[in-house]
Amino acid sequence: MQTPQQLAELYEQFYQQNSFNYDPNGLYEPVRHIMNIQGKRIRPMLLLMACDMFDGNLNEALHPAFAMEVFHNFTLVHDDVMDNADIRRGVPTVHKKYGLNEAILAGDVMLSYGYKYLLNISEKHLKNSLNLFTKTAIEIFEGQQLDLDFEKRLDVTVDEYLKMIEFKTSVLLAASLQTGALIAGAGAEDQKKLYEFGLNLGLSFQIKDDWLDTFGEGEKVGKKIGGDIIQNKKTFLLITALNDANEEQRKELSALFQEKDETKKVAGVMQLFAALNISQKTESRIDELYEKSLNSLRSVNLPDEKKKPLLALAEKIHNRDY
Repeated sequence: MQTPQQLAELYEQFYQQNSFNYDPNGLYEPVRHIMNIQGKRIRPMLLLMACDMFDGNLNEALHPAFAMEVFHNFTLVHDDVMDNADIRRGVPTVHKKYGLNEAILAGDVMLSYGYKYLLNISEKHLKNSLNLFTKTAIEIFEGQQLDLDFEKRLDVTVDEYLKMIEFKTSVLLAASLQTGALIAGAGAEDQKKLYEFGLNLGLSFQIKDDWLDTFGEGEKVGKKIGGDIIQNKKTFLLITALNDANEEQRKELSALFQEKDETKKVAGVMQLFAALNISQKTESRIDELYEKSLNSLRSVNLPDEKKKPLLALAEKIHNRDY
């Protein structure tokens, strides 16, 4: 097996060789902008690690690993447009730097390149990989629509929210893991267990993102703290607060949704979160989902030694502060 560092170096080499240095520049410069912002690269690493743990062909796995990252970054470009976000990972978002039309086109071409790179998978595994990738893409778009719908509702339940983030975030992590195992020839049951590992890790990952948006440090997180509060975004924190609040606190929250002064709005919501113990309740759910994900990974039919790199990566994701 390769070490995570070796896999990262292998991927970085492939990444540099596929850096979208094409014409027209007006289309590909925005693509390079989002792709060159140093992200966590979790999805390609999960795919490569899943392939490697089943002794698969890493050279073949590099193409779908890149497809997952290109696709993920496409969703970020369009999400930033819909959220009217100014900053992504500490730098201007694509639509702010290059324009709205350019951002839409950049996202469209990135989606197409996701499929282009996926087509490099061997014929034996191509159909199953394409089916999984397409199913995942549809679910992500459905999740994004649910996210938009939730902005207009005050009665969103925790279960509805978990389904939304499962589609919007978790399924791509899960699909990355399953694709890596699939092209390595893993059995259907082990593919399913890795998918479940990714699904629950993704849920804990997204709820941690919600927590960091409110309780993290802006410099580390790479965006303005309190952005979700300003947008009235139905995060795990806000939904839990709405469900747990008494009548007076719900009225106060409802009034804060209309508050135009952003500083006052964030401070007011944070005060209510503190009164309702929202930070601790959120961290408890993060831990619960994280443990559920680890149980799925531990049940994969491989020696424990083979699972260590994924366990270590999951721990790193779980403990992150950015």
